[in-house]
Amino acid sequence: MAHPIKGRTAIAGMATAGVGEAPGFTAMELLGQAAVAAVADAGLTLKDVDAVFAATSSHAFPSMSVVEYLGLRPKYFDSTNVGGSSFEIHLLQAALAIEAGLCEVALICYGSNQRTAGGRLVSMSEPQWHETPYNPRHPITAYALAASRHMHEYGTTREQLADVAVAARAWANLNPEAFARGPLTREDVLASRMVSDPLTSGDCCLVTDGAAACIMVSAERARDMPQKPVYFLGAAGANWHRSIVAMPDLTVTAASESGPRAFEIAGLTHDDVDLVMLYDAFTINTILFLEDLGFCPKGEGGRFVENGGIEPGGRLKVNTNGGGLSCVHPGMYGMFLIDESVRQIRGSAGERQIGNCDVALLHGNGGTLASQVTAFLGSENTR
Repeated sequence: MAHPIKGRTAIAGMATAGVGEAPGFTAMELLGQAAVAAVADAGLTLKDVDAVFAATSSHAFPSMSVVEYLGLRPKYFDSTNVGGSSFEIHLLQAALAIEAGLCEVALICYGSNQRTAGGRLVSMSEPQWHETPYNPRHPITAYALAASRHMHEYGTTREQLADVAVAARAWANLNPEAFARGPLTREDVLASRMVSDPLTSGDCCLVTDGAAACIMVSAERARDMPQKPVYFLGAAGANWHRSIVAMPDLTVTAASESGPRAFEIAGLTHDDVDLVMLYDAFTINTILFLEDLGFCPKGEGGRFVENGGIEPGGRLKVNTNGGGLSCVHPGMYGMFLIDESVRQIRGSAGERQIGNCDVALLHGNGGTLASQVTAFLGSENTR
């Protein structure tokens, strides 16, 4: 039986800004553009916003910075930062705050100018004392360890990892807003520069600019607003470690806990899911999360994705915007999981629209396979 929180709140406004390259803008300016556009999308004004949920890579006190920049005076605010999965947790926190009567209009937002500010594919978090002596290049070294172990235990191949990137590009080629478009083959990925064995540059996410924001309100209020409501159906998180060397098993993430709990809270099964949005910072992520979320058995992820398994027309609709591998990845990617899910459920995804999308699973990842948060959004048919 679903949790009482299911369907009680909804996303009523959604917007992005500066996706790809946005020279001349700060991270906060891009965030502000997305926030203002999301508020307008909901048919509201900034004066209506009475709650702020924010996490960024650039600000020590994100919600306070957002409040000051936008001139807000919220009743409720939160800056929980668990890496790229922060925004899936923010969906849950905002839903609970609205349901408790602590606020009425919640802004969830993120912005980064990582690319045009000279961005590099490195971790923005503090080094871990027990890893530093080995001079890792984080975050990629951590994910390369996970990929190597998965290959050793289950026979996963570099070709199968490459197929994840090829699938992402196939979806991106249907998305005019995707940063990386054009032909990409398995051979292209395998032949690209080796960064941290076994991951090549083709296995790595983009480094882009970009911002995204959404507005959450009660389901009752959302029904009278301009856009088709996208209902929050539930979410759950799990966290077992901080640094990769403390991960109990490099082939099993905490998604194996967050996923089943989220399914239970939302009262859903795998057969109900129309869209799967996964935090694909590296190709191994997609394989691990498909296994840990129960879409295939442990060790079968490589075979699940190979030869077009998650490309357009494949067995499962995964990362239909092109993902972090080919669409956008400005340091933290979690807000863009929400954006694509909203577009698909609204039916506004253009050429990449998957048909009627009633249930989207969003899975956020933070740190080095550390914080895992699974959330569900749905259409009116799911309430």
